[in-house]
Amino acid sequence: MHTAEAPAGAPLLLIAGETTAEARAILGAHGIAVGDGLGNAHIELPGLLFHLEGHRRPRQSRSARLSGKAGLIAQALLLDPGRGRQVQDLAKETRTSLGLTHRVLARLEAEGLVAAEGKGRDRLWRVTDPTALLDLWAEESVERPVRTLGCLLAQTPRQLIENLGGNFGRNLGRSDMDYALTAAASLVAPFVTAVPVVEVRVTATGAPEELYEACRAGRVNDGQNVVLLQAKDDTPLAFRELVDGLWVVNRMRLYADLLRDPRRGREQADHRGQDHRGQ
Repeated sequence: MHTAEAPAGAPLLLIAGETTAEARAILGAHGIAVGDGLGNAHIELPGLLFHLEGHRRPRQSRSARLSGKAGLIAQALLLDPGRGRQVQDLAKETRTSLGLTHRVLARLEAEGLVAAEGKGRDRLWRVTDPTALLDLWAEESVERPVRTLGCLLAQTPRQLIENLGGNFGRNLGRSDMDYALTAAASLVAPFVTAVPVVEVRVTATGAPEELYEACRAGRVNDGQNVVLLQAKDDTPLAFRELVDGLWVVNRMRLYADLLRDPRRGREQADHRGQDHRGQ
């Protein structure tokens, strides 16, 4: 902080980002002019009186963008769109706050994607346009996961998936590390062309060394057939499903992952999402 002494009798002016009415009154009583970033100003000099009442900036409501925790609310609605849910039940199911759940539902209602029936605590919310809600969530749930590349010996893509999942089931189970296969070729989406690279969502807290040991994959810089994805938290693992003894990301997450995968494209993602879109 830099300070300087003003000449005796020189007028003083205080500039601040924000001031209170009480503070401005005290400054004025001591002959100190004031101006702030909210538009308040009081300058009283010989032959000059300038007074302006500003207005406090309205508090901006926090975004209800469908990513992170807010995205879990959209996924929960989409996984069973025909069922009505109370706000408190939806918040409990997704482990989100009541405030965030209210904001998400208010936004979706304003956009015509959900509708409410009833009043008060008994009000139920239902999805009115699953297709539009799915596309909105997929568009807004953009993330940049940390990618750990590995190579695991296998003769076929299916064997790679089973070896990878089996190894994860034994090793991560002992270390309390969760996983979910995603974009795993024919395991969950038969229409998707088999790609000999399997992506696995893993818990955010796993160190690379732990992940390599868990899946028994070798560390590589290229030529990988295993990609371990870690987000900033474990929300991508929410609502994972057990398929043929292997943990797989839920249908909504798989749709979004396939949609962003340049090796597979929109057509394959739509195939995976069509069972939901038809509801």
